[in-house]
Amino acid sequence: MSDSEELSEQEVYDAKMATDTDIQTFKTTLIRAANMASSALARATILLLRDLVVKRRWQTARELLQLIRAAGRQIETARPGESVIGNMIKRVLRLVRDAYDQCVRAEGLVDEGATGVLVTQSLQNNFLQAEKEADYKRIFKNLKNIVIEKVNDLLEELQNTAHDIAEQSLEHIHSNEVIMTLGHSKTIQAFLIAAHGKGRTFHVIVAEGAPTCDGHAMAKELASTGIETTVITDAAIYAIMARVNKVIIGTSAVMADGGLMAQNGAHGMCMAARAHSVPVLVGAGMFKLCPRYLCSYDQDAFNSLGCPSAMASFEDAIMSEKVDCLNPLFDYVPPDLVTLFISNLGGNAPSYVYRLLSEYYHELDYEL
Repeated sequence: MSDSEELSEQEVYDAKMATDTDIQTFKTTLIRAANMASSALARATILLLRDLVVKRRWQTARELLQLIRAAGRQIETARPGESVIGNMIKRVLRLVRDAYDQCVRAEGLVDEGATGVLVTQSLQNNFLQAEKEADYKRIFKNLKNIVIEKVNDLLEELQNTAHDIAEQSLEHIHSNEVIMTLGHSKTIQAFLIAAHGKGRTFHVIVAEGAPTCDGHAMAKELASTGIETTVITDAAIYAIMARVNKVIIGTSAVMADGGLMAQNGAHGMCMAARAHSVPVLVGAGMFKLCPRYLCSYDQDAFNSLGCPSAMASFEDAIMSEKVDCLNPLFDYVPPDLVTLFISNLGGNAPSYVYRLLSEYYHELDYEL
């Protein structure tokens, strides 16, 4: 099949998804649910894709890949700044490819489209055929069941993510430590509460995370469980850092280079931590691992702006005429400022992110 014919196939699926009722309803839900947690967004996206696998007509893995890719392009337009949605789409695409490979291996053969001949799998064959991509055109009766099983496993993994991260708390939090965090992260909240519940005694300093100041809610939740908690302003982070044993923060996304797309103010906190030789631990589920590269000077590529009224009142008419007031929601934190990632799979250094990417996503799916 020529490239033009392949492109036209994908365009047909794109056109169908652009007018699909289920997809458009889901997009509307995403737009209206502006405060939906990232884990809830990931779960809703997986459920939608599972419905596509179950209810839509397709025969080969190739058709299913095109169907999911077309649906993903539509879904991403609803929340372009939310990387979790794209992550789950690309993860399911990888699961479809793995399911197809599993069907091929069950026959003791490799795909004809990838090799041109039928030979047994081996490390040497995988290396020699690395540049050749399977066409995913074979028809397997059990392919749908395998894909559904893998998607269900992904849902179960997502459901247990916070618990699996919290279970590692005793490995990283020790008695009488002073820990600093930023804003309100449910993952970090559960992590700290789990350590306290298992007998660890420590002091948590919460930077309020202006202008939203959601750190106050975080401090209230921690204090209610008996954890010694202190709230500070963001301006006091550097002054207090000398007393801190470690920094533990959450993030919205872990980028392909090991950097973070974290709450505004995280970059300054990590810089202060490096100046005082304080380790920075980042708690994030694998569903936040994103196969994209970003950098601090390319703000338009990843950042979003909040309402400026949080920074300056609209009543200050004179000032608003002379000053541009920006309220960025995220900070890019480069990987050299991060000591360790704590995910549901365990702890990994930022330099290991490339390996996790190769396990969770296929390189052909990095861009939908």
